[in-house]
Amino acid sequence: MIHGVLAVVPTYYPEQAALADLVATLCAQSVPVLVVDDGSPCTFDPALEAARDAGARVVQHATNAGIARGLNDGLRAAAETGATWLLTVDQDSEITEDYIDQILRAAQDAAAELGPEHIGAVAAGLIDDASGDLTYPSRFVEGVVITQEVIQTGTIWDVQALTAVGGFDETLGIDAVDAAACLRLRQTGRRIVLAPDACIRHRIGKGRQVRVLGRSVLASGHAPQRRTTIIHNRLRLFPAEFAQDPVHALRTLRRVAMNTALAVTVEDDRWAKARASAKGLLPTGDEWPMNALHRKGKNSPEAKR
Repeated sequence: MIHGVLAVVPTYYPEQAALADLVATLCAQSVPVLVVDDGSPCTFDPALEAARDAGARVVQHATNAGIARGLNDGLRAAAETGATWLLTVDQDSEITEDYIDQILRAAQDAAAELGPEHIGAVAAGLIDDASGDLTYPSRFVEGVVITQEVIQTGTIWDVQALTAVGGFDETLGIDAVDAAACLRLRQTGRRIVLAPDACIRHRIGKGRQVRVLGRSVLASGHAPQRRTTIIHNRLRLFPAEFAQDPVHALRTLRRVAMNTALAVTVEDDRWAKARASAKGLLPTGDEWPMNALHRKGKNSPEAKR
């Protein structure tokens, strides 16, 4: 393992060519790849076989449980093989041929300035979304660009630090899994670092940019079931987010509110999304329920990230 990096690619209803290309690109950068399938039907076995042919090790789960389980499979594999970093990549993301070098260079520079014990995760500074370029709110700390949370695709996570905080929260299913991991790392004094020169191509939902009060805002286009779990999970995290960083917590709540407003005004299936969003406001017992598709173990493209 030349770079000390292991990559995990969680899959669900994967597209064969895209997955094989992603695995090949990672393997060409001397990164071992673990593909973890989350209960796709047997009709997707050819896509997983193509991933094997491209150089990945493949684990297939019989039931659907959400992306966090697959990410944790990767975290355990990284720890077992002695990797320093876990790279998490969505099945439909695209990375450049020098991505690993770029992201590791940013990690090394950040560790030199802040100390390796203060680095929790490092992510690309730019997301090339089909709807337009997306960036994170950020600031400088001792010359290092940091943010509060990042999406998991294209991010490298310190294996020891993430293991120490319990890995990815599998009770969240899909949504806010990465946000919860970032929160846990920040609570231990770890920083979430951005690699300014790194870019990952990834489509967030069926997103498109719309203009609101002169600003460009992303309408994610997520399905109604996802609207429920997005709101559930972000509200579940809000108390801890607010205690750790009130500005970030309120900014996140504002973003979710804006995205919900767009879902029920400019996207398709507005009434279904309005009902699903309202359902997301209702707690159930001590936990905010996961995506019903995951809870019931159903296989549907609706659960794709």
